[in-house]
Amino acid sequence: MFFINYLDRTAIGFAAPNGMNDDLALTAAQYGFASGVFFIGYILLEVPSNLALHKFGARRWLARIMVTWGIVAVLFTWVGSYTQLSWLRFLLGVAEAGFFPGAILFLSLWVPARYRSRILGLFYLAQPLTSVIGAPLAGWLMTHNGVFFGLEGWRFMFLGVGAPAIIVGVIAWFYLADSPNQAKWLSPDEKKWLTDALATENKAKGGEAKSGGHGLAGLKVAFSSGRVWTLSFIYFGFIYGLYTLAFFLPTIIKGFEAQYSVTFSLMEKGLITAIPYVPAAIALYLATRHATRNGVKSGHIAIPAAVGAVSIPVALFAGSPTLTIAVLAVTACAIFAALPNFWTVPTQFLAGAAAAAGIALINTMGNLAGFLAPLITGELADLNGGDYKVAFFVVGGFMLLSSVLMVALSRRGQVTADEQAPVPAGH
Repeated sequence: MFFINYLDRTAIGFAAPNGMNDDLALTAAQYGFASGVFFIGYILLEVPSNLALHKFGARRWLARIMVTWGIVAVLFTWVGSYTQLSWLRFLLGVAEAGFFPGAILFLSLWVPARYRSRILGLFYLAQPLTSVIGAPLAGWLMTHNGVFFGLEGWRFMFLGVGAPAIIVGVIAWFYLADSPNQAKWLSPDEKKWLTDALATENKAKGGEAKSGGHGLAGLKVAFSSGRVWTLSFIYFGFIYGLYTLAFFLPTIIKGFEAQYSVTFSLMEKGLITAIPYVPAAIALYLATRHATRNGVKSGHIAIPAAVGAVSIPVALFAGSPTLTIAVLAVTACAIFAALPNFWTVPTQFLAGAAAAAGIALINTMGNLAGFLAPLITGELADLNGGDYKVAFFVVGGFMLLSSVLMVALSRRGQVTADEQAPVPAGH
């Protein structure tokens, strides 16, 4: 589900330099706005959506989200203007609102804290793998120009990546189980062990968790928590960097052709776009494995943020396509090494409706970054004659802020990483 989710929201990045921007006569700023307005729709409904998931259950709510966003994603096939593109991106965000924080909440209701970093790492692998597999797939779909009812290649690509969301949404309705007690594949003893382990953890959490038993109380707890707001700003920096890469890397690769007098086919562009995400997937796996064995520490989040802050602006001074992609691979590794471990932190001190609201609030700030990143990057690129150097320094600044805030949160004793006990070797 997450693989399809991320592919659908970033498909515009593949379409833009491969026919869409020319056919719709988009400037860099217009493309940036259309890319980012998706997150406004998401932001408006994210917290209510997560509270609804907490009330009605993940099976119904996540399946509903997938089917509705799949329908909207397919409509991109027939977009005809900048205005239509912007409205469809906004509606995609409305349809998709709550999926990611809902999935994080769902996993926290299933997985004891000592295993959560490992499981979130496996879940998060979908994101870099979307680029590893999805970018070449998008390139292949776009080579079918005029083959399917005369559709341009980029339009056929939107159809090809949108339809699976509807199919998987229907499957999810029948497959997902809202809680361990409803899992047909667990024995009675396994259900009891897992339920008791999760209940014991919730009882051990502080006041912020215990005071958030229902919707309005949970909302109040989340919005009044200094830790939740600090984590929101930390997440903002990571997502600002993530979506700058996702939406503009294909455009930067296309720019290599004029800058370095080289030529790439659509498939080659897709494969080059995928390159940074292969080591990123490996870094994600190794970082979460280390955190699972040793407990999540602030360094698992702060150090990658600092590495990303330095590497992303350096990339555009690299001097060759190969070196540029290599440095951007370092940035991708930094972002994906941190994100799964980051999401173990809110559930250290939040539970119930407070967790639903807190996770949604943090992700809302990430979605605000998702809106601002392509918009600001596109505007700065237009102001600098298509040069992305200034825009990438801005990205580096936000990621550096994330690193500083994470260190500050840890030093104030507001992130007690030891609450997530390390898993003994071999478990």
